[in-house]
Amino acid sequence: MGNYTPRLKEKFHEEIVPALIKRFEYQNIMEVPKLEKISLNMGIGEASQDAKLLDSAIEDLMIISGQRPSVTKAKKSISNFKLREGMKVGCRVTLRGVRMYEFLDRFINLAVPRVRDFRGLPTNSFDGRGNYSVGAKEQIIFPEINVDKVDRIRGLNITFVTTAKTDEEAFELLKNFGMPFKK
Repeated sequence: MGNYTPRLKEKFHEEIVPALIKRFEYQNIMEVPKLEKISLNMGIGEASQDAKLLDSAIEDLMIISGQRPSVTKAKKSISNFKLREGMKVGCRVTLRGVRMYEFLDRFINLAVPRVRDFRGLPTNSFDGRGNYSVGAKEQIIFPEINVDKVDRIRGLNITFVTTAKTDEEAFELLKNFGMPFKK
């Protein structure tokens, strides 16, 4: 890694910050919203029946994110889903700093264009506090995943956590990074 700055981080400081200051008339550079972290989450409901599924999901998420996911466990027992409290039901990763910008870059420029019948990311998936969540239906949109080794198609949730106070600011921030939102 060393002292190398990701492309999108440079873009953020050189182009996006001035653009956002102009758009929202911030008085102070610290007011400009920035990307804080990206969380990737994979829920594997079937893992309660078959432990091998969880291992391959962890493997996929590790390849996509470049760091080892932590395993999530069921908080409650739900008999209809044959679920006991404490069973392993998924995995998640939180990316910050260099890895976060790297992932964002790959997500926007490599993964999203590979989505089938892609018409733009939904613009209504903001949570009201400046965070944006999007679901990827298939993990194979990421070029790092070797399609031949995939045992089954899994989706994952991706949440972009920003310091923006409003959805509008978060939207502008992500749009300036190059997120392909629906027109």
